[in-house]
Amino acid sequence: MAQVVTSSELRNCDAWQRAFQNKCKDHRYYEIVEETLDGGFEHHYLALEDDSGNARAIQPVFFVRQNLVEGMPGKISSLVDRVRKMFPRFLTMRVLMVGCAAGTGDLGACDAKDQQWLANALRASLATYARQHKASLVVLKDFPATYRSDLETFPVNGYARIPSMPMTRLSLHYGNWDEYFRTLSKATRKDLRRKFRKAERAPKIEMEVVSDITPFVDELYPLYLAVHERSPLKFETLTKDYFRAIAKRMPERACFFVWRQSGKMVAFSFCLVCDGKIYDECIGLDYSVALDLHLYFYTLRDIISWALQQGLKYYYSNPLNYEPKLHLDCELVPLDLYVMHTNPLLNPIFGRLIKYLGPTRHDPVLQRFPNADQL
Repeated sequence: MAQVVTSSELRNCDAWQRAFQNKCKDHRYYEIVEETLDGGFEHHYLALEDDSGNARAIQPVFFVRQNLVEGMPGKISSLVDRVRKMFPRFLTMRVLMVGCAAGTGDLGACDAKDQQWLANALRASLATYARQHKASLVVLKDFPATYRSDLETFPVNGYARIPSMPMTRLSLHYGNWDEYFRTLSKATRKDLRRKFRKAERAPKIEMEVVSDITPFVDELYPLYLAVHERSPLKFETLTKDYFRAIAKRMPERACFFVWRQSGKMVAFSFCLVCDGKIYDECIGLDYSVALDLHLYFYTLRDIISWALQQGLKYYYSNPLNYEPKLHLDCELVPLDLYVMHTNPLLNPIFGRLIKYLGPTRHDPVLQRFPNADQL
């Protein structure tokens, strides 16, 4: 049985504490996202019980109005924009999403062995719940491919599984940056040396690593927005309160890298560190110097060097900007979307259409990764 509960009802709920206890983004992260994100998200939680009344899972869900052609090539976007001048909601739908509004999705089973049970319970209840709230689509958002066996009940029961924009991963089995650098191609090494020399000829850039970004958030936030606004795919917009809350409530995992030139912040990166892995969540850049000094690569070198010094095993990077990650020998970490229209008559047609609208179809760089077939 699925019961809708609020975040306040979960405060002292043991099942909520256990649902994501083995995930880097545990229950605290979902609370932070609900409390601090803008963008019209309506957050809810499904408490799922077995026949004996035992709570076996807490699954975060949310409603949002989604642009179905976000990130499409220019010709398609231009055509849709013209239609929207007369019909503003053309190819936008109210969607029930399962997962996290600011990150990858996870199943919230209290015990890992219950993940398949949870998937079956969700599949049995989501469509009805969506229709009750006038949502046209149900989407399981950005679930790692490692869930495919547990989530198989969705594609065999009317859901279309399509690849979302993947994360990337670099195995950190090196002693230091120089050892890793020597494994890259000759052309990549030459290009990076040129970029680093240009930055080194400029006034010195200094890095510090902090867990509490609160004193610097007013400097940091414009840099985040500068990068965010340039992205072709925008789902959520983080807020100053998001960064403050992460620093305050997840201090053992929050890691903020800050780069300054002549005392002025020119770049930052927000990462989460846990279980021998570092997850690069977002970056901010001062574009008055960032492109000229190749700060993206400069910051990446510093983060990887730091991670190697800490003995971490993997570096994960969020979706997009795949060209440099390809040359840095990263591999893809596939993420899946499971999508169903709540109208059973329209769903077969929509299932075929959505596979064409899938975001990965329009990024030519992805197919050049050695493990692109895993998408």
